[in-house]
Amino acid sequence: MGVHATETASGERRTVFITGASRGIGHATAAYFVRHGWRAVTCSRDEVPPQCPRDERHAHITADLAHTANLPEAAERLEEILDGGPIHALVNNAGYSPKGEGGARLGCLDGDMAVWNKTFAINFLAPVFFSRAMTQKLAQTGGNIVNITSIAGHRVHPFAGSAYATSKAALTALTRELAADLAHLGIRVNAVCPGEINTAILSPGTDKLVERIPLRRLGSPTEVAAVIYYLATDQSSYITGAEIPVNGGQDLF
Repeated sequence: MGVHATETASGERRTVFITGASRGIGHATAAYFVRHGWRAVTCSRDEVPPQCPRDERHAHITADLAHTANLPEAAERLEEILDGGPIHALVNNAGYSPKGEGGARLGCLDGDMAVWNKTFAINFLAPVFFSRAMTQKLAQTGGNIVNITSIAGHRVHPFAGSAYATSKAALTALTRELAADLAHLGIRVNAVCPGEINTAILSPGTDKLVERIPLRRLGSPTEVAAVIYYLATDQSSYITGAEIPVNGGQDLF
């Protein structure tokens, strides 16, 4: 491939921007990139977890992406952190899955419009904004965008509600549209579509779903992070517009 995945031709450390990275898949992804020599800039409404490195390998932006008015400020903060330097990958990972009382699933007729607005703001509009905001810098590096969708975007899920599912389906469509629109700039856009992953977003009763997964277990955040990393490097240089399932074969039946 010529250049090692962690460095540019000039020997500079590669940089990834990851949203929703204070826990779960996002945090595992940031840690995975850092372990492989990248610099990670993360963004979430929470402060950076204490287990994250506090050095030149990691920087953090605290911003609540549920409020679209916060997005330009987060982008400005990213520019300050980069200080004119390049960016090589954007991972749109931030996600919100609203629940009813006692963790109940919310269908199309449940929840007020504020719930739907918040869900789409985080799960769909933030990826739209950051993808547009970072296009020019990603074009300069031949960078990549990786969106984190969900198996719930492709089928009715027993726990993930309608707002979450439709927002993730929209993100799948956005992946396709961005891939077509940005290909002439040398930017590849793909998605990773997790199934039942062992994170805080899981609902009670998930153990029953595991019985129907061919591999008979939950996935780990690190297993998702590995696929995200693959799509963000030149190992996947001829892949764009794809959505890779990471679900233990859950969609086989």
